[in-house]
Amino acid sequence: MTRSYVVILAAGQGKRMKSDLPKVLHRVGGRTLLEHVVRAAEGVEPYEIAVVHGHGGELVMAEHSHLAVTWVEQAELLGTGHAVMQALPNVPDDCVVVILNGDVPLIQSDTIAALVDEVTTAQTLALVTVKIDEPTGYGRILRNDADSVVGIVEERDASDAQRQVREINTGIMAIPAAALRRWLANVKPDNAQGEYYLTDVIKLAVQDSQSIRTTQAANAEDLLGINDRVQLAALERRYQRALVRNLMLAGTTVLDPSRLDIRGQVTAGRDVLVDVNVVLEGTVSLGNRVRIGPNSVLRNVVVGDNSEILENCVIDGVKIGAACRIGPFSRVRPETELSDQVHVGNFVEVKKSFIQQGSKVNHLSYVGDSEIGRNVNVGAGTITCNYDGANKHKTTIGDDVFIGSGTQLVAPVVIADGTTVAAGSTITKDTNPGTLAVARARQQSIKDWQRPQKK
Repeated sequence: MTRSYVVILAAGQGKRMKSDLPKVLHRVGGRTLLEHVVRAAEGVEPYEIAVVHGHGGELVMAEHSHLAVTWVEQAELLGTGHAVMQALPNVPDDCVVVILNGDVPLIQSDTIAALVDEVTTAQTLALVTVKIDEPTGYGRILRNDADSVVGIVEERDASDAQRQVREINTGIMAIPAAALRRWLANVKPDNAQGEYYLTDVIKLAVQDSQSIRTTQAANAEDLLGINDRVQLAALERRYQRALVRNLMLAGTTVLDPSRLDIRGQVTAGRDVLVDVNVVLEGTVSLGNRVRIGPNSVLRNVVVGDNSEILENCVIDGVKIGAACRIGPFSRVRPETELSDQVHVGNFVEVKKSFIQQGSKVNHLSYVGDSEIGRNVNVGAGTITCNYDGANKHKTTIGDDVFIGSGTQLVAPVVIADGTTVAAGSTITKDTNPGTLAVARARQQSIKDWQRPQKK
């Protein structure tokens, strides 16, 4: 019995989150709780993954439209057993049904695979359990004197003695489909909540003298669920510690591991250095000997060898070549590409532009919808005026151009190779190669002019 059919329970509201969002839409490491669980399930290559949604179902489906899952609605939230019942009509009888929780984001594929391996016959049921020091809020595993599992009791229904049990139910189990259908048909809502508890299947399996096996995860903390924002924050920090540790073991120097957040996939070359309070989001690729200064955010970025991102930069959707220098206080926006040895400096914003090798935009400038050639110097306070109120227009700057400070380039415009633009110019026409372009108002001196005085 090795073909698995995964059912993920994601219908709950999560009242203790005190949120308008369904619980499974909260995030750890930049991914929703539910996406973490789906990705782990994909690791065992199941026949199908079904997600049972309920509260906020439209939001949940819209947020996860990129996932290859089957959506199943639980119109009435009548408990975990009822949720699984909604998915069962789609499940082939020869599958092992693996039941996962959408609010246990750190579960690993290896744990799911080990659970499935425990189901050796059509009459075997397998559970993942864990022993924790503080089991408050969790269902307890009940065993007999022979140490065999005889049931699970929810905390609200447990006796004082049962509440002392430290072995808890994680809600993760694997059951042959045919047996699961039979047992669920006999589950009754005879409990404090008036719900159909999936855990009652254990009692029915014991009554049928079926084999109940248990397995544990390599790390018990991987199986802890999230019920409130305190638990969410704690799990986020644990997740970040693991990601940053892997990054350091791969050769990256992280000056303070507690002050780096990774919210996506990061690859790094040799001798990379990351300073404090850095956030890496999406897909980030760092070449050899890259340095990232403090308080910077990189999102979907490729950085070439020997480039440096100085402090307080925001870089999003950008390809950066080798030996570049960005910052401090730079913002580089999507669809920008910087060739090798490019400098983008203090309080400079670049958007949807291509800057070629050796060019510099160092001070207090805006470059948008532009193409800049090689060895260009863009002076302080330069603006490419790319928007006319309705449409965006392109600025093209050739090689070896010098743009003086305080210049406005009114697009569409072409600054030819070798042009020098005088400081303070407003350029509205294409220039000729190798010329000096001057476009200023004529300076006058007015004698005997009196500055206005306050009354």
